[in-house]
Amino acid sequence: MTVQDLLDVLRERAEAPSPGNPNRHEQVSSRIRRTRLRRRATAGAAAVAAVAASAVVGVSLFPGTVTAPGPGTTATARTEQDKPAGLPEEFTAGDGTAYRRLAVGTIGKEGAKKVSLTVPVSGKPLDVAMTCDGDTGADSPVVVVNDRADTGSQAVPCGKSMQLRPLSVVRRGATEATVTFDTTVVARGCVQFKKDGPCVTPKPKEATWHVAVYEWTPPARPVEPEPVRDFPDRLAGWKLARSATGMWDRNRSFTLVVTSPGGKISVDQLCTGELATRMWFKYRVDAEESMATSCAVWKSGPYPMALQEFFVPKGKKVTITGKIGFWGEYTNRPVRWSVGVYVK
Repeated sequence: MTVQDLLDVLRERAEAPSPGNPNRHEQVSSRIRRTRLRRRATAGAAAVAAVAASAVVGVSLFPGTVTAPGPGTTATARTEQDKPAGLPEEFTAGDGTAYRRLAVGTIGKEGAKKVSLTVPVSGKPLDVAMTCDGDTGADSPVVVVNDRADTGSQAVPCGKSMQLRPLSVVRRGATEATVTFDTTVVARGCVQFKKDGPCVTPKPKEATWHVAVYEWTPPARPVEPEPVRDFPDRLAGWKLARSATGMWDRNRSFTLVVTSPGGKISVDQLCTGELATRMWFKYRVDAEESMATSCAVWKSGPYPMALQEFFVPKGKKVTITGKIGFWGEYTNRPVRWSVGVYVK
């Protein structure tokens, strides 16, 4: 079996039903997002830089707003008569936030590889939404706002369920914005199928992406999220040593001190709240740093384990510090977070 074959099998199994762990799909999706972000940060940096290079100098940015697409073939935005499945005109989130669709479009397997949607800017937060028909390994479109790559709109796995991501790159004073969804700037690494053989760029997986831009109205008052469940005391040979919890955005950092008898520690994070998956965590364990780009929500079923492992001196106290951040706008939509540190 080649490396590519193995990747294909893993992707297929990630989409298959799993009665033993109903949270497995979200766990795998979270890992896919982290893997793709790391891959784009290395292999795709040049491509994103090329898109951003044409940005207007001196633009003032702030969360919540967004204009001209880059050169190339651009599909015409679909009209309101075209209603891709899974992208409703209006809906209400679990915390009472009202969403209204401003524009919708499609990037097809055999059609345009890029679509630009021009939307009005009212000052309310904007989200992008995507659904996908096709191969689960298909690369999601890069989101560009006013020729600037939008890092808040993270990669999403191909699936029929709507995936919402924030728009965080915007232009002060604009009355309209052009949001471009582009699959042509996705750069890929290469795979060596045979020992001493050439490193070949994998053929891209095909999919049809339905995309939209939504405006949302924050709740009138903060909506308190439910408490985070306790971490398991023991987990796959690991023992829970310490934990910290807080509420975004009142609590943005933590410090924990632990001792590992075997020279290994690991960290994991759990969140609650409608925007829980938009949290990110930066960890520093002595001199080593790591980052988690999403946060799992555990309501039922087996624990959605996604431990990050660190090697430390045996029997020595080590300090774990963490900084916590958020992708996009969060007015009156707080998130409760917890971090657990395990030792072995």
